[in-house]
Amino acid sequence: MSPVIFLIQILKIILPIGVFMVSVIYSTTDTLETARTIARCLVTEKLVACVHILPKIESIYRWQGKIEEATEYVLLAKTMKRNIQQTIQRIRTLHPYEVPEILVLPAVGGLKEYLEYVDVETL
Repeated sequence: MSPVIFLIQILKIILPIGVFMVSVIYSTTDTLETARTIARCLVTEKLVACVHILPKIESIYRWQGKIEEATEYVLLAKTMKRNIQQTIQRIRTLHPYEVPEILVLPAVGGLKEYLEYVDVETL
C-alpha cells in the first residue's frame, strides 16, 4: 500500500465525515416569536438541519457609545459550510436588529452519524 493511500485510510478513521464542513451559526434575537420565525424559515428552506432556541439570556453590551442591557434568545443552527453565506443573508433579512449578532463556529468533531445527518438534511 502506498504511503498516500495509507494516510487517507488513517484520516478516514480519525476524522469523521463532515468535520470542518459542519458549522454552528450562533445568533441572538429579541423575542421567542422572532427566534421561532427565523428557525422555522431556515429549516423549511433547508439552509440548516436543526436550530436550537435557548431561553432567555441576559446580554450586557455597548451599542453606539452606551451600555445597554437586554433579554434575548439564542439560536444555534447546524449547517454545512456550503450554506453559510446564504444562511447569514437569510437571517439578516428576517432579523429585527440593525446589526444582528451572527457568528459561525466550525465543528471540529462530532458523532459521524450526526454530521452526516446535517449534510443530508440541508441543500
